Amino acid sequence: TSAAHPGLIYDYNGFPERSYQIKYECRGAPGLAKQVNNGLVKAGFEPVLDSGRGFDHGMFIPLKIMYPDADIPCIQLSLLRSLDPEEHIRLGQAIGEFREKDVMIIGSGMSYHNMQEFSNSSEQAHSANRDFDNWLIDTCTSGLYESEERQQMMAQWEQAPGARHCHPREEHLLPLHVCLGAADSQGKGAEVVFNDYVIGKKATALLWR
Repeated sequence: TSAAHPGLIYDYNGFPERSYQIKYECRGAPGLAKQVNNGLVKAGFEPVLDSGRGFDHGMFIPLKIMYPDADIPCIQLSLLRSLDPEEHIRLGQAIGEFREKDVMIIGSGMSYHNMQEFSNSSEQAHSANRDFDNWLIDTCTSGLYESEERQQMMAQWEQAPGARHCHPREEHLLPLHVCLGAADSQGKGAEVVFNDYVIGKKATALLWR
């Protein structure tokens, strides 16, 4: 997104009417958008600056909680159409330099996202949820892995226990791959900053400092 004052996109349905009245008047950052665009071009990507697109709920919902005053300018990057985990790690590597320029990179998604199974309380469903959550935490936080090993494990995330049960589609997991690529250049693992039940399923938030 490259607009100076993006609007909001309520890209969800079936929620209470008040959820479509949410406001988050956050400024954009056209200058930063151009810098990120140039960095992605140098890395071999083909980004497009979009001055017409607003912020979707992957941005304004978490940011409204984290920064309710909307006083931090933001840009939003889309996922790659390929949904290739290795390419999203490489995307993160391409924008990692901005962490040294006082830019925070947020991978907005969810460690569990199976809309059809949120209400499934069977032991099999809970086991798959726990197994994948434990694998994700170990993979991203353990100091036993070198950077390349950690990245390879995340690139092959589908082989993890419970992976496809927790993520029938990977859109809500791939933002984590971007953060991993941006932050894990020295093999330093993340730390767990949230690990609890959300709508009955175990969910985890990770932070690379």
